[in-house]
Amino acid sequence: GVGAAGACLEPQGDLLASAAAQGDVETVRRLLDSGASPNGVNAFGRTPIQVMMMGNPRLAELLLQRGADPDRPDPSTGSLPVHDAAREGFLDTLVALHRGGARLDLRDKRGRLPIDLAGESGHQHVVSYLRAQTVCTRATPHARVGGLKMSE
Repeated sequence: GVGAAGACLEPQGDLLASAAAQGDVETVRRLLDSGASPNGVNAFGRTPIQVMMMGNPRLAELLLQRGADPDRPDPSTGSLPVHDAAREGFLDTLVALHRGGARLDLRDKRGRLPIDLAGESGHQHVVSYLRAQTVCTRATPHARVGGLKMSE
């Protein structure tokens, strides 16, 4: 059937989202191994990475390795997983999301960036990390992987 926002609803979507919300890495891995889509939606139109337990960077890494989209906005709030991690102060999860390709420059439906939410919630360590990422991105638009350029 078709779920919220026309996304494809699959039978394992609810199971996978529930396991992710509980931070159950082994069940998530088992469901993915048996063919569940990392971007399948639950009955509320949300993907596993959108509902995952935030204080669990291993879970974020697993979902990202299996192809979860970290930049799909929540159907009702427009929040991304990086917004949730920043607001809740889970720097380790935020770093895992960012390393997995999540963008830090996307706004939620209220126009807020992850750094805004971290600041509003008083998570200075998260603000510092996000500010450093912004500076690095602006200073080195062609950032090299690993930071070193191989000489010939």
